Amino acid sequence: MARFPMRNRLLIAPALLLCLLVGGTAGYRFIWGLGTVDALYMTVITVSTVGFSEIGGELSDSAHLFTILLIFSSIGLVGFSVTSIASFVLEGELNNILRGRKMDKRIAGLTDHFILCGAGPTGLSVAHEFAEIGRPFVVIEHNREVVEHSLEPAGIAYVMGDATEDDTLRLAGVEKARGLLALMDDDRDNVFAVLSARSLNPNLRIIARAKEPENEHKMQKAGADQVVMTDAIGGMRMASVMLRPSVVTFLDKMLRMDGALRMEEATIAAGSDLVGKSLVEAQINQKAETLVVAIQRADGGYEFNPRAASVLKAKDVLIVMGNQEQCAKLGAMTRGRGGM
Repeated sequence: MARFPMRNRLLIAPALLLCLLVGGTAGYRFIWGLGTVDALYMTVITVSTVGFSEIGGELSDSAHLFTILLIFSSIGLVGFSVTSIASFVLEGELNNILRGRKMDKRIAGLTDHFILCGAGPTGLSVAHEFAEIGRPFVVIEHNREVVEHSLEPAGIAYVMGDATEDDTLRLAGVEKARGLLALMDDDRDNVFAVLSARSLNPNLRIIARAKEPENEHKMQKAGADQVVMTDAIGGMRMASVMLRPSVVTFLDKMLRMDGALRMEEATIAAGSDLVGKSLVEAQINQKAETLVVAIQRADGGYEFNPRAASVLKAKDVLIVMGNQEQCAKLGAMTRGRGGM
């Protein structure tokens, strides 16, 4: 037998009680000829089993039968209402509603954040990385068990729902977001999520996960800025572990040790003191303590292992290695004058 959702039961219970009062009042008016107030009074004392004396004289046989029917009906409906309210409190549904409102308020205050669609193993890994570096983000997940066991204990902001639906994306603040990652297990779901997100926020940066190579073009056509083939990357990593174990071990330790180092990027603003200076003049290594690994020029070209004489220009992207504090210093240098 189908079971009513708890919130629906809470709506149904008072509606049935109201129908019981209306039906009892109408019945006593029709069968016993009472006025509306007297008929309502008789209905209330019958349903509540208070037992005050009847009004309007001796009950007729038809009134007796109607009263018996009303009593049995009230036993079932009142019992249903009481158990619904008790279950609502005891099963934690009230806490879920209050927690949901608190979460909605928390998400409503976010701006320039990231949205992660899906809290599977890949999504949780991304969430952990975002939390480590202090980036604001929201996870969209439809599985209540995953939310209760993985997201809530970690204090992660989430939206319960389907990431392919516009209303769910709006609840996650897609119109104010900086980026979205489609990380669900099904490529079709990721395509729909990308398509919906792009229509709601044309300026959003979207990264999509794909399993099947033939779906890469579909996701790009739907609006993804970049598609990541997770299986292919996993295969490349396994090959690297076999062929270059020391390099892979170094990178793993670099990411996981205390004060973890990371590859980070910073775009040089037009008003930055770095514009027009060479790397040696900018003293990035000394002031920010970061290692400049490459420079992405404004035309999209890369200068790997740049020379000390390389001149920095506005809109250049510095790709560096450093910890979170060091990268924050570099960010201050690249933003504008007076940053350091």
